[in-house]
Amino acid sequence: MVLDKNTAKKTAELLLQINAIKLKPENPFTWASGWKSPIYCDNRILLSYPAIRNFIKEEMAKQVESLYGKPDIIAGVATGAIGIGALVADVLGLPFIYVRPEPKKHGRQNQIEGKLESDQTVVVIEDLISTGKSSLNAVEALKSAGANVKGMIAVFTYGFQVADENFAEKAIELHTLSDYEHLIQQASETHFIKEEQLNTLREWRTNPSQWKK
Repeated sequence: MVLDKNTAKKTAELLLQINAIKLKPENPFTWASGWKSPIYCDNRILLSYPAIRNFIKEEMAKQVESLYGKPDIIAGVATGAIGIGALVADVLGLPFIYVRPEPKKHGRQNQIEGKLESDQTVVVIEDLISTGKSSLNAVEALKSAGANVKGMIAVFTYGFQVADENFAEKAIELHTLSDYEHLIQQASETHFIKEEQLNTLREWRTNPSQWKK
């Protein structure tokens, strides 16, 4: 869920500006899942732009405080949200930890890096939500370690129905700075894409797993 339309519009504008989000309806990308997609998102790029990363960290920090007050800890999901999560924790003056996709195969075999104590409240930071599975895997790891996960805030979501269902099933609240609808609207208004490309982008979102098959 997007909390603020102005923030959603501005975030979409900035991500398009630095090519963190690329739109190529005529020459689609292939995701790791095998899905064909007219859009590719890599929000880690924003870390290379000081003014933009400052905007993102400030907006995410505001949403953390607005929704949850001051949690005990901010957690980032590895690897994409480690940098962003650490920036948000710094703004809020809070401890930071991050969660790997799975435990390390060596050393202490940690999945959670950093100090986390049982019953501490945690807000999870993500860079991107597609199906939500990797994000929710991090939530489960935190819960298994005794954390009280209050919710998750992400930079961007594709808004897939399967993601909504996955988050609802796990009873985890998700908020994002921007989403797919605000993105394609912004791209259209700024003539980043043509009308026929807009139709393609809308068509893809209705059934992404079967698109172009």
